[in-house]
Amino acid sequence: MRLCRLAAALLAVAYPALVYYGLTRFEPRVLGLLLLAILLLRQGSRTLAFWRSAPRGERTLILAMLALSLAIVGSNREELLRLYPAAMSGGMFLLFARSLRHPPSFIERIARLHEPELDAAGVRYTRQVTQVWSGFLAVNTLLALITVFTSRELWALWNGLGAYLCMGLLFAGEWLLRRRAPRPPSRSSATPAPA
Repeated sequence: MRLCRLAAALLAVAYPALVYYGLTRFEPRVLGLLLLAILLLRQGSRTLAFWRSAPRGERTLILAMLALSLAIVGSNREELLRLYPAAMSGGMFLLFARSLRHPPSFIERIARLHEPELDAAGVRYTRQVTQVWSGFLAVNTLLALITVFTSRELWALWNGLGAYLCMGLLFAGEWLLRRRAPRPPSRSSATPAPA
């Protein structure tokens, strides 16, 4: 199952390049089937328990992406095929933004997987990071949507390279900021030495 998820993640990252080159040889509906396969590979390892426990927004996003891939297969329209990155980015924006209105924030949930006892400063920090990512996702959704109506080359360039470079810069910037932030003294160093 892990291998299926890894394959699906790699295919999802390569999606713009696959579409760009694929459209020179295949109809959009064939690539729509590829998208459907990627989505099914990603969800294939998820259990019924996941579907019951997953936040409603995440389930809705998955179902919306499945519906989009079926619409591509049914309509054979390139515009729908190129809409996928904007739809995915928009869906992620909604998940991040909703978590700001209904805590815990998206990044806090991820942070608590590694540090279950997150302190108040950690909660504030993860909320701020979620706000930054929400802003990025909103801008990326708009840019990805605009590229749907431009040339195939510009669409592939932004969605296959530009957006990933910006995400990489955000990850790197946040990592550097977290490393430079002052850390509270550990309990062992905060306790006075016995006299």
